[in-house]
Amino acid sequence: MKRGMNKRIQKLREKSVSKEPELSIERGLLIKETYEKYEGKVETPILRALAFKNIMEKKEIHIDDLELIVGEKGERPQVAPVYPELTCYTEEDFDVLHNREEVSFKSSDVDRKKYLKEIAPFFEKRSMRSKIFEEMSDEWKKCYEAGIFTEFMEQRGPGHTVAGDKIYKKGFNQIIRDIDNKMLDLDMLNDDEAYEKKVQLEAMKITAEAIIALSKRYKKLAEKKAEKEKDEKRKKELETIAENCRVVPERAPTNFYQAIQMYWFVHIGVTLELNIWDSFSPGRLDQHLYPFYKEDLEYKNITREKAKELFENLWIKFNNQPAPPKVGVTMKESSTYTDFANINTGGIDKYGNNGVNDVSYLILEVMDEMKLVQPNSNVQISKKNPDKFLKEACKISRKGWGQPAFYNTEAIVQELLNAGKSLDDARQGGASGCVETGAFGKEAYILTGYFNLSKILEITINNGYDFNTNTYTGLQLKSSFEYRDFDELFENFRKNLRHFVDIKVRGNNIIEKLYSKHMPVPFMSTVIDDCVENGKDYNSGGARYNTNYIQGVGIGNVADSLAAIKYNVFDKNNFSMEKLLEATAENFEGYEEIYNLVKNRSPKYGNDNNYADKLMVKAFEAFYEEVTGRKNMKGGSYRINMLPTTCHIYFGSVTGATANGRLKGKPLPDGISPSKGADKKGPTAVLKSVAKMDHLKTGGTLLNQKFNKATIEGEDGLNKFAGLIRAFFKMDGHHVQFNVIDKETLLDAQKNPGEYENLVVRVAGYSDYFNNLSKNLQDEIIARTEQDI
Repeated sequence: MKRGMNKRIQKLREKSVSKEPELSIERGLLIKETYEKYEGKVETPILRALAFKNIMEKKEIHIDDLELIVGEKGERPQVAPVYPELTCYTEEDFDVLHNREEVSFKSSDVDRKKYLKEIAPFFEKRSMRSKIFEEMSDEWKKCYEAGIFTEFMEQRGPGHTVAGDKIYKKGFNQIIRDIDNKMLDLDMLNDDEAYEKKVQLEAMKITAEAIIALSKRYKKLAEKKAEKEKDEKRKKELETIAENCRVVPERAPTNFYQAIQMYWFVHIGVTLELNIWDSFSPGRLDQHLYPFYKEDLEYKNITREKAKELFENLWIKFNNQPAPPKVGVTMKESSTYTDFANINTGGIDKYGNNGVNDVSYLILEVMDEMKLVQPNSNVQISKKNPDKFLKEACKISRKGWGQPAFYNTEAIVQELLNAGKSLDDARQGGASGCVETGAFGKEAYILTGYFNLSKILEITINNGYDFNTNTYTGLQLKSSFEYRDFDELFENFRKNLRHFVDIKVRGNNIIEKLYSKHMPVPFMSTVIDDCVENGKDYNSGGARYNTNYIQGVGIGNVADSLAAIKYNVFDKNNFSMEKLLEATAENFEGYEEIYNLVKNRSPKYGNDNNYADKLMVKAFEAFYEEVTGRKNMKGGSYRINMLPTTCHIYFGSVTGATANGRLKGKPLPDGISPSKGADKKGPTAVLKSVAKMDHLKTGGTLLNQKFNKATIEGEDGLNKFAGLIRAFFKMDGHHVQFNVIDKETLLDAQKNPGEYENLVVRVAGYSDYFNNLSKNLQDEIIARTEQDI
């Protein structure tokens, strides 16, 4: 079945989804060229700005014969640039990426040789990954290697940020004037930071001029193509593209078409400047674009069909941008290569009123028609939104391809208020990446790494010993036979939490300073409030709000393990802690009676069972208290969120058998979901269990649910589906998303991948093609409980 509203879109979409991703060394060569010319001669922010300028002025540019929106990160669609100043690929990395069965990244022999001969040796010691591992303590490295936590910044820059509405109101000529005015206001006599501010502002100005230069290059290319074009319709399209590039991003957009192109130039600029955790998002796109859409319709400058075509072009542009592939542990814990752009639709407006408008419904329509894994589309659902909007989103979700995800607007606003945001900024915020909450256009909210809660419990009950690495990694507090009661055991779990959070944060503090010193992002700083006003870089605390996150993984497994220990060892005396540890050490082989008790006859989280749910809350609160409120290096503080992306697979592989009967190496539960197969009382019981966690204390929680399609068919099924979401959000749930597909289909797809090339499933905070997932991840999705309403 062809996807897209017309032949143009169908052809562009087919080209986007059928082309294998490639690695391009062009950006690496241009970065190296700048460093060789200017390193040591100019301040680092200026060096980074000049590198950005070199890319904007020299990168190969391309306009497809059919496209209406222009701009790619690489030379062509589906080309991923390299970022050697962050991490360098080895020859083995190139071979693995070129030949891998799931998502491969092709590269030519000529490019590989040039990269390995010229780029990698130059950046080997300069790269952030090299600097980070050089500076980390042995204690940190031991924890990292043991799989207690991961580190996002060892090959991705700080990011996961979102554009606000600034770029639709100001062109970069006005931003340049703002920078000039700020430099004139600097007090070089009394402000001891004035010089540093001047340098940062000069760097921002260089990048603002550079993005304008890129658009002028596209203008000239479009004009050149228009001169040669024989088809009158296409000729006029190219002339319009040239006119758009004459206006944006130099000046503020004047119509709907230019507003989309404005965002896209900013997106390309931000993601080419640095690989900022594979994510830059347009935020509240329906609300940003609605004024342009409304005016264009009123003056008959656009039709709804033309607006839809432009949106479908934009969707293809997002899908054309594969995220740069990772290496090492990060490759294991992040098997996806989508670009994590997340579009928020619906919710409330800045005045607190219903934010759903005609563009909201248009986005839903485009999302459904295009069925692309990128951009990742979500709906914010507020009490003030009409049921029609929610049901339209549910109709798409029940088609079974994993989009949209559903977010609770009231929860998001309260989470942001709890974190110190103003009401105005909170109302204009939302979710990005997977589920992370932030103040759009005004906040640096940095995900610093995943945190393996299950592993920490395993190490606690083994008196600090990690069987995976055969070392004492945690605190040596008490042998298992010495525990007098459950509270004593839990207190030691809390002490180990504190111990590992301390190690993680100490490492994060160093990494923040390294990025501030070596890897400023002057272009992104121009579009995030209040970097220009403060004269500070985004990576140095320039944004209005600066928040760091640590992501807890495996809470469902921790809850069930604590329940199994408390219930069987301390309440019922079914067996001793020594016997339980013997059983887990042997992966329960020869301990069938203990396995049966912990697996099948102990309280489980996810069934509205207060015994297990209270222990989930107890573990969650301990994690929250050990992290939240700690100070970061940018003048902000730490918070938690509860999501894994695909890290629950990696963390499971380094975690031994656990007290709830989970076997060694098996995946941990995804997000805040219950353990696989433990939730036996239906979806309402799951939601009631999950809601006992205080989501409003977090910056985001991720809940996956899987439904059999038959259970939500028809008008009655639709009403039940929508009602279930409303009920969960009344309990202050943050997020829920659905796979609507039966187990038999997934098993058949695993056996016969050629017959399911277009099968898309919800993985974590994103969707992906089932065939692109590792077998372990496929198995985990298959094993999720299939719910019935």
